[in-house]
Parts: sequence; C-alpha cells; structure tokens
Amino acid sequence: MTVLVPTAARMRNLAAGLATACCAGDLIVLIGDLGAGKTTFVQGLGRGLGVTEAVTSPTFVISRVHEAAGGVDLVHVDAYRLGSAVDLDDLDLDATLADCVTVGEWGEGKVEYLSPDRLTVRIDRSDDERDEIRRVTFTGHGDRWPALALADLESGW
Repeated sequence: MTVLVPTAARMRNLAAGLATACCAGDLIVLIGDLGAGKTTFVQGLGRGLGVTEAVTSPTFVISRVHEAAGGVDLVHVDAYRLGSAVDLDDLDLDATLADCVTVGEWGEGKVEYLSPDRLTVRIDRSDDERDEIRRVTFTGHGDRWPALALADLESGW
C-alpha cells in the first residue's frame, strides 16, 4: 500500500492513525534517505500511542524508550551508526520487544531479525527538493501485517 503525504503535519497524522493498529510486540522498520521524514513519522506514531514527551531522533544515543500514558511504550532506535545486526544486539531490543512498539530508523538489514512479523515503512522524497510530498509505502511481513488497510490509517490524516 502506498500513499502520498503532502506535509509534515499529515505525515504525523498518518503515523498516529497507524498507532491505532499497533500493539505490544510490533516491529516497524523505517527506510528513507536523510530528511525523508522518518523522525516526523515516529513523532506521529508516538502521539498516537500516547507518548507525551517530545520524540526526537536518537541519532547520538542510538535508542530511546518513550513511555506512553496509558498505552504501549515506544522504543525508537536509530541504527544509522551501527554497522550490522550484531552491533544492535548490544541494545538488548529483544528484551523489550514483546512489551513495546519498536521502531528502527535506518533499520533495513539490521533489525529484521527481531521478528518475522514486522511492518516496513519506506518514505521517499520527490527528486525536486522544493516538493514536500512524500511517497510512503507500507509492506507487511509475516502473519501480523498483511491485513493492514488504508482504512486503518485514515483516522484524522
């Protein structure tokens, strides 16, 4: 499933809509170039999960846990500086995976081993840097995500 997202606010709303379909144990792998909108997506996902603190890129700390008020906590990982899945093992993500929604920015080729049931979200920018429209493609893997439909994402976006 692919959607076109015209603004950062709509990106946050799209991800907040996805949060309504998320549950503890979900793994989301974010793929996109620098500035594509990955952290903006995670901000919306956090809002939808009930995270009240600011969600920022964990580039330098690699991983952050955001507690959700009355919901499922969000583990936000930036795997950009990690060389491989072996480096990711040191973060013990498998210890929190069952209880949280885990999002891996720059996670392609690094976090997939955590779960056969995962959602890949690819965010692509236009070739025209003045164009704010993003193409967001959702691909489900395993038994958990194939039923994801655009209707699941439309709450408020």
